[in-house]
Amino acid sequence: METADLIAAAGGEALAFEVDVRDRPEVQTALGSSAQRWGGLNYVVNNAGIVTMSSLENLTDEEWDRVVDVNLKGQFIVTQSAAPLLARTSPSAIVNLSTVEAEVVVSSSGFAQPHYNASKGGVKMLTKACAVELAGQGTRVNAVAPGPVLTGFIPGVDPVTFEIPNVVLDRLLVKRMGQPEDIAAAVSFLLSDDASFITGTQLVVDGGWLAR
Repeated sequence: METADLIAAAGGEALAFEVDVRDRPEVQTALGSSAQRWGGLNYVVNNAGIVTMSSLENLTDEEWDRVVDVNLKGQFIVTQSAAPLLARTSPSAIVNLSTVEAEVVVSSSGFAQPHYNASKGGVKMLTKACAVELAGQGTRVNAVAPGPVLTGFIPGVDPVTFEIPNVVLDRLLVKRMGQPEDIAAAVSFLLSDDASFITGTQLVVDGGWLAR
């Protein structure tokens, strides 16, 4: 709702829906209402994601199911539901949000979050598979894999007061944390006509995190 208000304040138009991406009827209602309001659907960004900070030893079945269902199954449900609407418009494109943790395990405290890693690794391959499946209807499908970004995504981390640990700065080639605008720019590029020859790929936006 806040984003829609900001768009309206800037002179644009927006619709906002509160949707659980695991709930197919809710997803279909939101997509259908959007397509009806704007006369079609051209672009989809799968950005819903969660994490819980649990090690393999402490990870519960409920946590596994919730994180994998939101991060991976949710992108599947939204993409499958949006595909028929995207087929009616041109151009059309989808961008999925992945992470560098689809490529490597990030662990500075002796344990990882296996459910999160597994879900985001799945996003990378879901992106490739959907790019193949939807190529015939002219819909491009790509992913953006952020590195460390200053947001409120990680439980207990305040992006305003957060002090970047040296272990993070030492790994980054660009000596700062990413900002939401860095990721938004990559998403915007992949949706745009400038990326019309790009599909089935994962664009890493990580300040050089994966370079070493």
